[in-house]
Amino acid sequence: MSTDAQHQNLRPPWILGNKSLSDVSRDICGIFERKPTALWWIAFLVAASMLAVGSAAMIYQMATGIGTWGLNKTVGWAFDITNFVFWIGIGHAGTLISAILFLLRQKWRTSVNRAAEAMTLFAVMCAGLFPLIHMGRPWLFYWIFPYPNNRGPLWVNFRSPLVWDFFAISTYFIISAGFWYMGLLPDLATIRDRATSKLRRWLAGFFSLGWDGSYRTWVRYESLYMLLAGLATPLVVSVHTIVSWDFATSVIPGWHTTIFPPYFVCGAVFSGFAMVLTLMLIARKVVHLEDYFTHRHVGAMCKIIILTGSLVGLAYLTEFFIAAYSGNPYEQFVFINRAFGPYSWAYWIMVSCNVITPQLLWFKRIRGNLMIVFLLSLVINVGMWFERFVIIVSSLHRDYLPSSWAMYTPSLIEVLTFIGTFGLFFSAFLLFCRFLPMIAMAEVKGVLREGHHAPAPAPAAPVRAAQEVEA
Repeated sequence: MSTDAQHQNLRPPWILGNKSLSDVSRDICGIFERKPTALWWIAFLVAASMLAVGSAAMIYQMATGIGTWGLNKTVGWAFDITNFVFWIGIGHAGTLISAILFLLRQKWRTSVNRAAEAMTLFAVMCAGLFPLIHMGRPWLFYWIFPYPNNRGPLWVNFRSPLVWDFFAISTYFIISAGFWYMGLLPDLATIRDRATSKLRRWLAGFFSLGWDGSYRTWVRYESLYMLLAGLATPLVVSVHTIVSWDFATSVIPGWHTTIFPPYFVCGAVFSGFAMVLTLMLIARKVVHLEDYFTHRHVGAMCKIIILTGSLVGLAYLTEFFIAAYSGNPYEQFVFINRAFGPYSWAYWIMVSCNVITPQLLWFKRIRGNLMIVFLLSLVINVGMWFERFVIIVSSLHRDYLPSSWAMYTPSLIEVLTFIGTFGLFFSAFLLFCRFLPMIAMAEVKGVLREGHHAPAPAPAAPVRAAQEVEA
């Protein structure tokens, strides 16, 4: 096969623009070395305003009590747990991209893993607010710790999935933060060496832990990175599995089912990838990352969304089948009520966004249109929020006794609190983009030459050729 034919058979490169190693450092570091643009300031002020409004709402409900919510004696869980599960799901893609795809040697992850890991930390922070508020007395949150105390036999119920949530999510946050920080070390050393101000040089030098780029340093770094990836991988499955047990261990029709753990895990990965795609497509345009986050990266992420979205659709059908096959009239009523009852509008929004919309990504022309992909990722996030709302509210608002039936409407305080979590998420993400590299420079440099044409071998010298002929 000729050299030209071999070049035609090469896959497109992951990184465009024929970048050199110094080009990568200059492009990525230049994002936060320059002064922030007016667009960044506008986005940050909007996010900070949302955070301020949400903070005021949270302070008010802590001072007044959770009677400020729209809950009633039938619907005891609603907006707060819906938002909790939603944000935990958003945080799943970060560890999946970082850990599992690293172990599977998927090289396209190098352009998105840093932003996804940061997104995980911020999403878990947003999720953690809701159980604290739901306690009613968040200043006594430390009571959930199993420590020696003077309260006599008053201990947390270790058989409760709500307690398991605390340990699972705190472990997930610690491992994810450690994994994110370890990946930052080589890039912090690059920032240290490029820094022009003494403060930035000192901070980067302090947090890079004396990184010197030697062979021994790289070997130890890669060993620890592999170890943390192995520790983080089971957490992707375990965290949302334990969250699903909050529902599956109950006896309420519509919740008491063994399909919830895999169903919740697939849904979490599905929503998490949609959020990563949303953030990266915005960053790609705003800070000009077209050469680093390419159409090929978008296509790879779309294929995972197709897979997980199809699994979520299968879970919806399986729920109806199990209810029909069980012969339990209460179980059957719950699912008929979901599809045709008072909250049927929420159910069909969920199905339209999570089952029908992702099927459009089968078409290569749609995957190649970044504006359509961006809109579809937003639609998927909306659908996944409605999924949690449907699971929680539609299973509660129709009790065993018709006299207990009630409708639920979120209060203004609940809506403002939810808006505040978006403010926290985007404020933290914008600050991250402003002060730290949002793309892992060291990992991108490892795939820089992949897909590019190899230089043609130099012709042999005439004397050497003559010697070879004589030999």
